[in-house]
Amino acid sequence: MAITSAIVLYAVIWFLTLFVVLPMRLVTQGEAGHVVPGTPEGAPEGAVMARKLRLTTIVATLLWAVVTAVILSGVISVRDFDVMNRLPPESGARGTGE
Repeated sequence: MAITSAIVLYAVIWFLTLFVVLPMRLVTQGEAGHVVPGTPEGAPEGAVMARKLRLTTIVATLLWAVVTAVILSGVISVRDFDVMNRLPPESGARGTGE
């Protein structure tokens, strides 16, 4: 895996994790009973973004490490997802010294 691929993979995992973490423990202004004029009732009361960003970074880093280890180990490859057999055959046999 190239460094660019690793960075892109981390960015994708980080943003997906952020979208999962954002609604956790969300208290809206309507639920808290204190709606700031000019905002909807569904606006968050106290988003606590610093804590959510830290949690996102920790979880995303752990997930990225697992996914990267699986990719680099070769346990799962692109050929495992080729259910319609559209990829060309592998060039040369592995382990035969060719």
